Amino acid sequence: MMRLNRAVPLLQTGKLLKCKPMAKQDGILPIKGTIDNISFYKTEDGYLARKKGGVDAKRMATDPAFERTRENGAEFGRAGEASKLLVKSLRSLILQASDSKMISRLTRAMGKVIKADITNPRGKRNVIDGEAELLQDFEFNIKGKVAATIFAVYDANINRVTGQLKIDMPSYVPKQMITAPASTTHFQLISAGVEVDFEKKTFVLDTAASGVLPWDGALTPALSLVHTVTVNSTHPLFLALGVLFFKEEGGIQYPLKNGTFNGLALVKVNGL
Repeated sequence: MMRLNRAVPLLQTGKLLKCKPMAKQDGILPIKGTIDNISFYKTEDGYLARKKGGVDAKRMATDPAFERTRENGAEFGRAGEASKLLVKSLRSLILQASDSKMISRLTRAMGKVIKADITNPRGKRNVIDGEAELLQDFEFNIKGKVAATIFAVYDANINRVTGQLKIDMPSYVPKQMITAPASTTHFQLISAGVEVDFEKKTFVLDTAASGVLPWDGALTPALSLVHTVTVNSTHPLFLALGVLFFKEEGGIQYPLKNGTFNGLALVKVNGL
């Protein structure tokens, strides 16, 4: 027999949208499908249930009572599109260092960027007129944060006039300044400078990386990771820094845990 948690009365009274958006299935045999206008489905958070239905689409699109809903929907969609474009621009790095909920977290952060737009009215606010700088320090892998991994001092700088984005890192001792997971023998620093045109949905990307370095007690050489995008660009510029971990076996460095511990973050943002 299948039973739901305490949200069941909300489903029965039709007040699901006001009190709780979904109920968690708690039975021995979770089910998928629809029963009595209740949908049962599986997510990465477990088996859930929710009441079907909602406001008629035509009414939602024209009724003045739903104007605020339409405004929020338009801006949420804009945040989603902007997030996907930023992820696409950094895809080669993100594939190595991200978590399963990264897109939803980035969309929420992008929503804050849009809400900071004081030029346009609600519903028409956008990333370009918002505050892209609010994305600075965004972590693409919540399980491997750069802020909790790289303690070596570095300078992140964006020069819009020259189109140069640069990370300078003085010499440091890896075992003291890089927090690494168990069995790590080597690591690598990666970075990217990217210019994103959110209107035309295009971007300019430049990537760089250190060599694969031993994670030991010896001083590393000073490092400069330099990127070049369009000179005097009029688009938001992003500088990302990440770290990858490896385990050496038989003279070959193998990625550790398929990227679970790798980190990547936006360490500098210039939104113009």
